Amino acid sequence: MSYKQKGFKTVGILAAAASVALIAPAVKSQDGSLIKIDGSSTVYPITEAVAEEFQIEKQGAMQVTVGVSGTGGGFKKFCSGDEAVRTDISNASRTIKESEMEMCEAAGVEYIEIPVAYDAITVVANPENPIESMTVEELGAIWAPESEGEITNWSQVNSEWPDGEFVLYGPGADSGTFDGFTDKINGEEGASRTDYTPSEDDNVLVQGVSSDPNALGYFGYSYYEENQDQLKAIAIDNGDGAVAPSVETVRDGSYAPLSRPIYIYVNAAAAEKPEVAEFVEFYLTNAEGLVPEVGSVPLTPEEYEEGIAKFQNGETGTTAAK
Repeated sequence: MSYKQKGFKTVGILAAAASVALIAPAVKSQDGSLIKIDGSSTVYPITEAVAEEFQIEKQGAMQVTVGVSGTGGGFKKFCSGDEAVRTDISNASRTIKESEMEMCEAAGVEYIEIPVAYDAITVVANPENPIESMTVEELGAIWAPESEGEITNWSQVNSEWPDGEFVLYGPGADSGTFDGFTDKINGEEGASRTDYTPSEDDNVLVQGVSSDPNALGYFGYSYYEENQDQLKAIAIDNGDGAVAPSVETVRDGSYAPLSRPIYIYVNAAAAEKPEVAEFVEFYLTNAEGLVPEVGSVPLTPEEYEEGIAKFQNGETGTTAAK
């Protein structure tokens, strides 16, 4: 039975406070084994689905907690010098930043970086909005830092668009999706206007856009895919024609520049624990089937095999440019 058939809906799961660890599901460990995970809201639905299936298979022998604090918030815990705070695995919708590498190094934390899926940062509007597509330049005009207080009306961006003030929703500054969007659209990671409603909980963003005809927002593809009845995906025109986000356009690279791989980071010392090693191998073995269930785009079987080999070989470090 699929997660959709079971009633799985991303927006419902994230109704809890983003800073509180969500336990999926409520299965108590019989021997005290606990795997702690936190980080990206985009990777959360995948990891939560894997954690649920893993705990069911283990029949209560292990417990997995999956929190949502954003990619940056997750790395703060993952790289913490306080072992009581430190997590075993960090969900990340981008590669680790240099400042986070330094934080991990200071805490003596080595890590194994493993891609688990592909994602499309999806720009969404209310279904009543007549706009069907936007160019990268138009998105930049809306979201650029210098647009704050200056560009507030749809028609200021494109004279053919409605004469009405837009209302913006997006991830908070701790989000990897925020970093990725601002880098690709505004040309600098973290560069964004600030007069919008930010949240690490994508449920807030879905509700905001779905309830206001003048709203515009962005977040990971799975949140759009699970809430298509309430949202409209805006096709992105990067100069080669307008392309809507989908499994096919992410896989073939045509949904550029807003498609990306998403990751888990495994603490190399924690990977020595049998329960963590078993969980990660279970994750990568079952991700191809579970990733589509929660609305994300799976890697190829060969890529999952590469991830398993990388984990089993204990290959630490990152592909990120330093």
